[in-house]
Amino acid sequence: MATQRLAGSRIREKRLDRGLRQATVAETVGISPSYLNLIEHNRRRIGGKLLTDIARVLEVDPALLTDGVDREVLDQMRNAAAVLSAEVELSRTEEMAARYPGWSALIAAQARRIEALQAQVQVLSDRISFDPQLAQSLHEVISAVTAIRSSASILVSPEKLDEDWQRRFHQNIHDDSVRLASSSEALIAYLEAPQDILEGAGTAVEQVEAFLSQTGFHLAALEQSAKPEAVLASAGLGEAAAGVLQDYMTQYIRDVAALPLDDFQTAISRHGYDPAGLAQSFAVPLATVLRRLATLPPESDHPPMGLVICDAAGAIRLIKQVPGFAMPRAGGACPLWPVFAALARPEQPLRYDVTMPGQGGTRMLCYAIGTALPAARFDVPPTIQSTMLVMTDPDSPSAEPVPVGVTCRICPRNDCKSRREPAMTGV
Repeated sequence: MATQRLAGSRIREKRLDRGLRQATVAETVGISPSYLNLIEHNRRRIGGKLLTDIARVLEVDPALLTDGVDREVLDQMRNAAAVLSAEVELSRTEEMAARYPGWSALIAAQARRIEALQAQVQVLSDRISFDPQLAQSLHEVISAVTAIRSSASILVSPEKLDEDWQRRFHQNIHDDSVRLASSSEALIAYLEAPQDILEGAGTAVEQVEAFLSQTGFHLAALEQSAKPEAVLASAGLGEAAAGVLQDYMTQYIRDVAALPLDDFQTAISRHGYDPAGLAQSFAVPLATVLRRLATLPPESDHPPMGLVICDAAGAIRLIKQVPGFAMPRAGGACPLWPVFAALARPEQPLRYDVTMPGQGGTRMLCYAIGTALPAARFDVPPTIQSTMLVMTDPDSPSAEPVPVGVTCRICPRNDCKSRREPAMTGV
């Protein structure tokens, strides 16, 4: 049986739960108490018969002692400490996650919530600082107030005005007051936070990703020629998110027409999951194959695959997460560098074998390509879009993996030439 790093901590926890002395367990399984002590402090690896014997004494399944900790939870816990500049025992993060998975999941969830709230604050701050519509609304309010003040100051001045001029100024004040009321109402309505922000649902793209994740980004209705309006109605999204989903479905329908599901899965049985071979087989662009592989039905036996799409500005347009490989949207997107690298080399397919840090770090294959989108008219610069597929690495990789991290502040690879800031102490 494979040895896991935190088996010792779990053995100690289960032994204490059972109220057994270290010497008693050691004697039962035929080892010295000092050796068991080293195991329990993760200073000796354990596996095979010894692990099975200890599990039997503790009356637990051996798998409960060796199952690895969710790496995504570990990354989120470390990132929370980095973002909040908290002085915590980073070297014991894995031990805590193993011993207290519930609390660890809560910390990770709170970190995600804080990140989402910070993003919402930034959105509102940008609206106040740079929104031209807001600036125009404020200008209209100030203009109406200034006009009313000017007319009122003339009416209260010592200079006598005839009745005709008084009526004119009174009418001006009335008209400007109506204009002020109208512009103020429009400003208040515009300043009201969108419902998705009030509910903490994230950006429009994140709402669409959450909806698509329910089916693994596979839309069975569109595979069967259903109208996209039906899917849109069932999604229950706001106006902005509905527009994002509509664009996604438009591309999805094109991909289905180019690569019908039954034909595509038959080709996979012949060519495997090689994007280049599949693209040649169907004579379609490589980006189409990458998107189609990421939308295979999750109930089938296909391996999990992630997808990232970004534009020439480096803005992330869509992320489909894949287990074991963190793909952050912001704050240090090191695992996503292949998709950005493809922007610099349009139409050149890129293939990278990458690995996350840590013992037994996850290895993944990243296929990326940058493509020029069709122009709607003449004499306009091409729009470049990059697409990256992420899938589980084969057992026998063809190249030495490229090391990646999550964020610089929690990455232990101090020799990285792309490091932008030092890691926190203890990582």
